[in-house]
Amino acid sequence: MSIKQTTSTPKSNLPLGKTRTYNEIVEFLNSHWTAQDDAKSADRMKKLDKALGSPSSKVPTVLIAGTNGKSLTTHFATKLFKEEGLVAGALYAPHILTYNERFFIDTDFISNKNFTDISNEVINASEENAINATTQELLIAIGLFYFAQNNVAVAIMEVEKGGVSHPLAAVTSPKIVAITRVTAQDADEEGQALDAPFQEYIGLVKEGTHLVSADQNKTNLKRMSDYTKDVKGIWEMPIRKLTVLPYPFEQLHGRCAALAERIASIFINQNVPKELAVQEDSSLLMKKKGQRGRPTLEAKRQSELNPKRTLEHFWKETINSLAGRFQIFDKEKPTILIDNASNIDAFKNFLLGVRLMHYQRSLKGLALVVGCYQENLDYQEFLRQVRYFFKKTSGHIILCPVTPKEGVFCTSWDPEKVANDMKDLKIKARAASNFKEAFEFAKKSVTDRHGLVAIVGCSSLLAEYWNSKGIKKLQG
Repeated sequence: MSIKQTTSTPKSNLPLGKTRTYNEIVEFLNSHWTAQDDAKSADRMKKLDKALGSPSSKVPTVLIAGTNGKSLTTHFATKLFKEEGLVAGALYAPHILTYNERFFIDTDFISNKNFTDISNEVINASEENAINATTQELLIAIGLFYFAQNNVAVAIMEVEKGGVSHPLAAVTSPKIVAITRVTAQDADEEGQALDAPFQEYIGLVKEGTHLVSADQNKTNLKRMSDYTKDVKGIWEMPIRKLTVLPYPFEQLHGRCAALAERIASIFINQNVPKELAVQEDSSLLMKKKGQRGRPTLEAKRQSELNPKRTLEHFWKETINSLAGRFQIFDKEKPTILIDNASNIDAFKNFLLGVRLMHYQRSLKGLALVVGCYQENLDYQEFLRQVRYFFKKTSGHIILCPVTPKEGVFCTSWDPEKVANDMKDLKIKARAASNFKEAFEFAKKSVTDRHGLVAIVGCSSLLAEYWNSKGIKKLQG
């Protein structure tokens, strides 16, 4: 039998306080972001968790850290747990349009009503106990409270920046820590993790925690293994192969899918009581008891008549359906591609994806609309990547400024300077004064339905795309 769990929000025993509307909750959260690193964050997080009845102790957690691929790994792991009959909570970061996008149970994000009710309780608990929590701390508490009230079997939580200094580390004792990759800004030229980010990531591992990584640098993996053994954690073999996904997603997301598969397998085989898990015969991930001798003729016949669903079947049917992460709209004219790649490593992967699409179906025109924060990119490497891309692929690029959202403390790049630098490198480039102008020009320049307009950059840029379509809330 599968675990049967409710996805409605039971009433809380916390004292009543001020009742805010949904919009008032959003305004409150928008006003309580801070860019300052605060040594007291862990203490505030512990106090807030305790004030809420310690929901962190009621939910088994999996923490996902690393430079890139965290949201996709979380997304795929959630789908695998659902396939196994386990209700999983997922905490994503950042959101694109609404805070609701951060909180999922299975593949559905939190409703406005549940978000409003739970946020009121969390904010009131913070105020009544004089905790003065930041928005990041409040969002973590909202997620833990939501997952605990719905009795999820596991909460998969994205550590969007850092690791051991992140508020999540203060209140969770994770069953599993997964480190996706240590790349670009967190590693040197040889791919070896810099000491500061490495210590941040690895510090999430505690006694009894399983650590698994999709990083490919042998030195990084050796350091992870040694540290895990030192703290009496459990080192798992790292991810070596890509999971086979439908074209072109295998090369783009195959390692995230493989890491998600390992996460779900470890959790199910180590932490789920047999009586609560799906039946062993129907599980894709549960280790089976060895069979002695050859199967009987009747067993073979039944197997042929009723072929068992396998992981290969699951992945063949599974693609990324997380909004903004290499999302293709091929019913548009021209085709639209959006991606929230915000650093150089993610941008390289995005360009690979465009090339794969071109190999699959020759593009009849291509325009890239790019907007970034200047703090997020290795600028010279960015120029090199764009120059190489357009040597192999015909098209042009339009640069536009970015307007930071609440909680983003970065500066938009100067599109005029970027365009001029690209022109010096013989790249067809132009600057736009805003996203709307850039998008309209891109669509006019690519008129064939088999052409492609690709929009890439931070989540703030994608928010402008959705706003231009008149969409105020993404579908879960």
